[in-house]
Amino acid sequence: MPFFSTKIPDEYDKTERLDKYIASLPNGMNRSKLKSGVTNILVNGKKQKVSYKVKAGDQIDIDWEENIPDDIEPEDIPLDIIYEDQNVCVVNKKQGMVTHPACGNWKGTLVNALLFHWGRQKIPQLKEGKTSEILERRRPGIVHRLDKDTSGIIITAKNRQSEEWLQSQFQNHKKIVKEYIAICTGRPQHQHGIIKTNMIRDPKNRKRFRAVDLQTEGKFAKTYYSAIACYGEYTLMRLRIATGRTHQIRVHMKYLNCPVLGDKIYSKPDKLFPNASLMLNARMLKIELPGNKAGELSVFRTKTPERFKDVMKVLHKKFPKTILPKDR
Repeated sequence: MPFFSTKIPDEYDKTERLDKYIASLPNGMNRSKLKSGVTNILVNGKKQKVSYKVKAGDQIDIDWEENIPDDIEPEDIPLDIIYEDQNVCVVNKKQGMVTHPACGNWKGTLVNALLFHWGRQKIPQLKEGKTSEILERRRPGIVHRLDKDTSGIIITAKNRQSEEWLQSQFQNHKKIVKEYIAICTGRPQHQHGIIKTNMIRDPKNRKRFRAVDLQTEGKFAKTYYSAIACYGEYTLMRLRIATGRTHQIRVHMKYLNCPVLGDKIYSKPDKLFPNASLMLNARMLKIELPGNKAGELSVFRTKTPERFKDVMKVLHKKFPKTILPKDR
C-alpha cells in the first residue's frame, strides 16, 4: 500500500484544509486522488478527515490505494449460510476471508461471494465523489465486519431498507448481543470482568490499536469477559462486546495480559503452538430482524471451529482443567 508522510513546518501560520495543503506540496497528491484513493489519514497519530484544518508542527501520515478496479465482480465462492430470508443473509464466515473489497483484497471477499449467491450483477465503482458514496459501492449489504482471520457469524442485508434497519442496531449495540470464544495465552486475575477503555491507533504502527485510559482522547470500547476454564497458562474465554471497535477484542485481551493465541499483531509466537492461527470465533448473534415483532430477537449460533478443537485436544492432554474462583 503506498504511503505518504510529511510534517508541517513550525513556522507555518495559515489555516488550510488538509487536502488543499497536501495538493500544494511539490511531492503531494491532488485532491481528487485524496478523496477517491485514501484509506487512512493520521494527524499526530489520530484519525482525521481531508477537511481537517492543519497547523504548524502537525505530523501527517496517509495511506492510499492505487489501481481501484472498475467493478466489484460476483464470484462463485462457497458460503456456509446459517439463515436466509428476503431481507437478510447470515453467514458463518470462514477464517481467512476478507469481509469486503479493499486495497490488496479486491477479489475473494464475502461481498464477491454474496453477489454471486444473490444473482446480482457486477457493481461499478466510483473513483471520484464523496468518500461515503465510494465506500458504499464497495460494501453492499455489509452492516458490520469481522477481521480477516476471525471466523464466525456475520449478518448481511439484501436490500437498502434492511441495511438501514440493521445498521441502526449495530450503531447503538443495545438491542443486539455478539458473543465470541477465544483461546488466550495467560490467565486473567478474575473469572469475570468488564474492560472499559478508550482506543486509539498506535502512532508507532498503523496496523495496530492501543487501549488507553478513559481520560485519554479516543473511541470508547467495552468488553465483557468470562474465563470458562484455564489449562496451564492458556485460557478459554467467552467474550461479549458492547461496542464495535476495530480489533476491539484483540486489543482488550492484550490489555488484560491474555492476548489471543495466534494473533500475529498483538502477541508473540507461542512455543507450544507456533503455527496457530487466530483463535477467535464469533459464535453467537442475537438480533431483531426486519419484519420481527417489536422486541422479538432471533438467535444464530455456530459450531466450534476445528482449529479450536485441535488446540483444546492438546491442552486437555498436557494440563489439568482449572476453574478460576468466582469473585466475591
